Amino acid sequence: MAHQILVSFRGEGAGRGELTWAQRGIWRSIVYQGASDFLGGVVPLPDGLNVSQLVDSLSFVMSRHQSLRTRLAFDADGDPQHVYQVVSESGEVPLEVFEAGDQDPAELAEEIRIRYESTDFDYANEWPLRMAAVCRDGVPTFSVAVYSHLAIDAHGLAVLITDVSTMDPAKPVTATQPLALAAQQARPPAQRMTDSALRHWERALRTASPRRFAGSTDHREPRYWSIRYHSPAADRAMRLIAARNGTDTSPVLLAAYAVALARTAGNNPVVLQLAVSNRFRPGFAESVSPLAQASPCLLDVADVTFDEAVGRAVQAAMSTYLNAYYDPVQRAALVARVNEERGAEIDLGCYFNDRRDAERGRDGEPVPTMAEILAAVADSEVSWGPHTTVRQPPLYLDVDDAPDGVEFSMRADTHELSPADMEAVLRTLEAVVVDAAGDATVATGVHGERASV
Repeated sequence: MAHQILVSFRGEGAGRGELTWAQRGIWRSIVYQGASDFLGGVVPLPDGLNVSQLVDSLSFVMSRHQSLRTRLAFDADGDPQHVYQVVSESGEVPLEVFEAGDQDPAELAEEIRIRYESTDFDYANEWPLRMAAVCRDGVPTFSVAVYSHLAIDAHGLAVLITDVSTMDPAKPVTATQPLALAAQQARPPAQRMTDSALRHWERALRTASPRRFAGSTDHREPRYWSIRYHSPAADRAMRLIAARNGTDTSPVLLAAYAVALARTAGNNPVVLQLAVSNRFRPGFAESVSPLAQASPCLLDVADVTFDEAVGRAVQAAMSTYLNAYYDPVQRAALVARVNEERGAEIDLGCYFNDRRDAERGRDGEPVPTMAEILAAVADSEVSWGPHTTVRQPPLYLDVDDAPDGVEFSMRADTHELSPADMEAVLRTLEAVVVDAAGDATVATGVHGERASV
């Protein structure tokens, strides 16, 4: 049993403009996949909350953030790349309220999430947020919020959660808003940033072997598979290695992933596209709107110790981070030109997205011991699914914080990587950092440059 509440909102800023660079990149991905990109999910609600408070919080965030008041407009020629953002000052967004009755509210909330994510957004007519409250005897127990990736990214979602927790209307919006950002990106300083990024891209395109993987003979249906791997041991081992090298765990993770790929399914030098949040740039830290862009990272991990590979990862990642802010339309033209000149389509479809909290582990916790790391190996857990027919990149790895560990979420095209290869990459990644934690001189196990495929 459900009813709908239309929630009114009104905020500052309205108008029509070009998409931002990050929005353009996401839109190109949506066109490539033929399906919407979603963020969000199911959240259990604290005791004492009522539906009226959920209405207030929804109105607050819709009013506060332009990106949530944005829909798309398309040229009359129907070209999917001719698209614009349209920000409205006011409107109404539906909140669906469900009474669970005899059903488990958690199960009902999950059913709603699946329904929301099974239907593409109507970009021209629908707000980029679908929200529901699941009640038991009229009391909200779960909320379901699913956002279009065109309106928000993972770091923006964290900003939004903070806003909802404080609900402070006096707190100013300091982040650059999407319409202003798109105008800013059309100016000469932004073009200079694109020019620098394109030089970085061209070096990668001319260095990389055409293929990342040899291909798989274990084709599955649905074609695109996903696997999750929860590893307390990897989290502990990375913290020990990071402490030993005087760095954080991000380059340790990057080096370990590169080694795991080179030793199992890929070749060396490893070429990854890193998802870069760009929130270190002025005016971006508190933005809800998507800002992340991907940039190639070349990492040679052959014939060195793992700690040396970590040092290389620090340098390679820095160059990648500085060159992850660019016009994706110009990037696409560059890729097409280099592919034609090389006479091959360069596969850069191997993605890596470290979404963990950068501050985690810096609160004075003791460095894990080898005994603690080895004891945690038995607690690793693997799970499969969901799988899909929606087109995906050849390989995409997301990494998230998880209770007592780290969570790896991998999606892959089984025509490129078999399910066995997917699991082997993740188990090898864990083994690499566990071995390196116990021995600062351990080698990567990658020898010379493997033959291009």
